[in-house]
Amino acid sequence: MLDIQKIRTDFPILNQKVNGKSLVYFDNGATSQKPQVVIDAIAQYYQEINANIHRGVHTLSQLATDAYEIARGKVQNHINAKHNHEVLFTSGTTFGINLVTNGFAAILKPGDEVLVSSLEHHSNIVPWQMLCERTGATLKVIPMNETGELVMSEFDKLLSTNTKIVTVNHISNALGTINPIEYMIQKAHEVGAAILIDGAQAVPHLKPDVQALDCDFYVFSGHKMCGPTGTGILYGKEEWLNKFPPYQGGGEMIKEVSFEKTTYADLPHKFEAGTPNIAGGIVLGTAIDYMNSVGFENIQKQELELLEYGTKRLLEIEGLRIYGTSKNKTSVISFNIDGIHPYDIGTIIDKLGIAVRTGHHCAQPIMNFFGIPGTIRASFSFYNTKEEIDSLVEGVKRAKMMLS
Repeated sequence: MLDIQKIRTDFPILNQKVNGKSLVYFDNGATSQKPQVVIDAIAQYYQEINANIHRGVHTLSQLATDAYEIARGKVQNHINAKHNHEVLFTSGTTFGINLVTNGFAAILKPGDEVLVSSLEHHSNIVPWQMLCERTGATLKVIPMNETGELVMSEFDKLLSTNTKIVTVNHISNALGTINPIEYMIQKAHEVGAAILIDGAQAVPHLKPDVQALDCDFYVFSGHKMCGPTGTGILYGKEEWLNKFPPYQGGGEMIKEVSFEKTTYADLPHKFEAGTPNIAGGIVLGTAIDYMNSVGFENIQKQELELLEYGTKRLLEIEGLRIYGTSKNKTSVISFNIDGIHPYDIGTIIDKLGIAVRTGHHCAQPIMNFFGIPGTIRASFSFYNTKEEIDSLVEGVKRAKMMLS
């Protein structure tokens, strides 16, 4: 069992007041809060070993390089990548997806097909639309049902030898649905297609094993799992990354440069042009250490309790509807109250110190499916409590009374 009150002391921001009220932070799907050990590690880097990496012979450069590559190794172990060089540091999930689409630009041709799911964040829709416009490939969409689950029978029908890549999130940011990615990976490979998993919403809740999954690409952001903003990871199988041209040109990604010809560095540096977010990469390793010290089994148990309790309590409110009722979901509750715009609810409960996300959550196709402008999204983390959920329920009740 987790000592939640002790864990909460690790997060200094949770002690502050917002609008004169104790902060209740339920916007973890947008970004998680940072423990003191992560905050301290950022300061420590700049105070003690700040230097550019992979280039200098001086001591600070060597220390910074070692710390950065140790962090890469931590990520490799965390996701169980086969090779260290299959782990690329990026600025976040969006960058990783765009890097992969750039690689497929040289592969796809008219008649080829890209499969995306209807549960995707815009970051896993728009780059593929842009790619299809560039290449003449066709974008096809895996439909969803009223519970917020993908329709697997339709996915099976859409797959064909024309399918070159399937791209799907591990967990929906808008609904919390956990997708059956093991099945989807297997089926994609049966027709010779690659598959990319958007793990941005998954890594705060579970440890992905990319070898067991056998996915071709897995992308995620550091800031959703207690790490710094501007950090992320693209895992790609070695054979795929070797097929792709560099995404950006510049320093670090080269082997030899002349005005006649440039040759490129080996993996992973081929895709890491320029000075990276060195502090961010190192401290992402710190965040991973912290999450593992808490324990993902403990995290899952705590968050499941919050999900079940929050669902029960919110459904006590008359006129409240929850969107995304899959049996297999994580600690996200998206809801509306009949006749009231979600923005109005969010604005009122903010005055009570309660932070939720309102709107379409960068998932407009989901909102269009339900015929709504958006939802109120409460996304829980392991450091949240049932007492905070009680505050949310009372706040929503008060907002409803004021707006009815």
